[in-house]
Amino acid sequence: MGKTWSVAERRAEIMRILESRRSENVANFVFMFGVSRRTICYDIEILTALHPIETVRGKGGCIRLTDGYRTYQNILSEEQQETLIDIIPLISDRQATILKGLLHAYGSKKNQQRIDGLII
Repeated sequence: MGKTWSVAERRAEIMRILESRRSENVANFVFMFGVSRRTICYDIEILTALHPIETVRGKGGCIRLTDGYRTYQNILSEEQQETLIDIIPLISDRQATILKGLLHAYGSKKNQQRIDGLII
């Protein structure tokens, strides 16, 4: 038997999946969480009130986050981002890769090109 998810855990995981994959269909969520289609639809309804989620109906339909939306966007201040960007050339490749991932997840869109341009 698979994991038993609380409502809060399931909804947080739905958001995590949408953030990483950008879209998913209801049938996959039903399978992943072992709940009914109605339960997933209700979860999506609740999450839509809190996040910019779009529902695409019909063949090939899906649940997706609007372009550019990130749950934790802009948590790092500009000064924090600048400091982290400045140290990337000074650390190991593995550390730099991790740091760049964190900057992508928690930094501003403004710095994305600059981060992507850094050679590790």
